[in-house]
Order: sequence, then C-alpha cells, then structure tokens
Amino acid sequence: MAAQLIDEDPALAHEHALAASRRAGRIAVVRETVAITAYANGDFALALRELRTYRRISGSDHQIALMVDSERGVGRPDRALEVGRAVDRASLPVDVRVELAIAMSGARLDLGQADRALQELDIPELDPDRAFSWSPALFAARAAVLEELGRDAEAQEWQRRAEIAGDAIDALDADREVLVVEEIEELPDESEAETFESEHPGEADDDLESADDDGVAIADDSDADAAAPASDVADPVAPADEEDHREPEA
Repeated sequence: MAAQLIDEDPALAHEHALAASRRAGRIAVVRETVAITAYANGDFALALRELRTYRRISGSDHQIALMVDSERGVGRPDRALEVGRAVDRASLPVDVRVELAIAMSGARLDLGQADRALQELDIPELDPDRAFSWSPALFAARAAVLEELGRDAEAQEWQRRAEIAGDAIDALDADREVLVVEEIEELPDESEAETFESEHPGEADDDLESADDDGVAIADDSDADAAAPASDVADPVAPADEEDHREPEA
C-alpha cells in the first residue's frame, strides 16, 4: 500500500509504513519502506535511523545513496561524504553506484566544492550516447553542476540529453507494454494442455520454446535486441539494455 501511495500522497504512505512497522518491525523491507516514506516527507532524521536499522537487518548497502542524501538533509554534508566513502562501490549494483555518485556530488555542492562535485560524476556509467535507466538523473545532475560552475552552454546540452534519454526510455517502455498486451496468447488451462499434448506430442514444448526465443511472452530488460540503435531516435541517445553495460578493463 505504501508503495502505491508514495507518489500521490507521501504522508498517507508514511502512515501505512509506520503501521506495518508496528506489526512487523523486524522485517528488513518494512524498515526500508519506513525510511523511504520518511525521506519523501522530509523527515531525514527518521529516514537515517530506519536506513541504519534496515542495513543492520539485511546486510545490504542498496540504500546507501539515500543514507548519503539523508545526511545532507540533516545538514551534515561532511558526514554524508564519509558514509559514501566507507562503501566498496565495486560491490554495488550499477544503478546503486550511479545513485551514490549523484548523492556524493550533491554533498560536494553543499560544501561549495563544485569542481569536485563534477569529478564525482565522472564515472564509467556516464555514456552520453546511450540511455540506461539511470541516465536521465545522471545527465541532469551533471547539468546542475555545470550550471553552478557557470558553464551554461554545457549545462544546457546535458539537460537536453537528460530529456532525450528520458523520452527514449519512456518510448521503449511503452512499446514493450504494447507488445505484451497484443502478442501474448492466452495459455490453455491444465486440462486443455493435457489434451493438446496427447493429440500433438512435442508440439506444445516447441511452441513455448518459440515464444521464449522471440522474447514476446517475457518483456524484460534482458533482451539486448530491445535497445534501439542511435539512428532510431531523433537525437543521439538510444535506450540500452543495462546488462550491456560492462566495467572497463583495467
């Protein structure tokens, strides 16, 4: 319920999360939800406390960027940088690593260190020619820092790229939804499937294998063919499969 409400009514989402925590306070995802809804409502102190509890219960650093941002929220950018530096970034999922870089850059801006804020964003995931799920936020963060540095033309260019990347990803998601709705055939129930198998041995398995091969029945981001080449969009940013992203060799 909290997840459904957080965008429309953060305060109500937080109430639901608090109610859940009173019933199941030792479950990591419950404490994580309390933290996220507290953050959405600007209660950064509570968010920090709940994030620490979530981290202790789960052993996960997946919300490290939110911890850094919450430290910023309570007016401790120096502490935010310490929290971010204490994590092994190589062990983080790519999207979490990007979120952390953005949060660290924000902390540098809080300290008036615009040059170092820009350096925080100089990460391998900053690919101006392809759009991953994290690209719009990363491009926009870079635009904000460049504007702070007085490099307005570059800031406008990165903001434009952020908008293009967001549009490209939205368009790809919309296309996938259409494919799922229009091309997935209704599966027979168990009795029908048994009858079909007895009359057509081996064909049902072949059909299922074909559906998987075509990538129609399962619409997820692991299909590399779903990434449109740069020539398919109006500007040089194409949506890309996140599994295509590889770490540069040393």
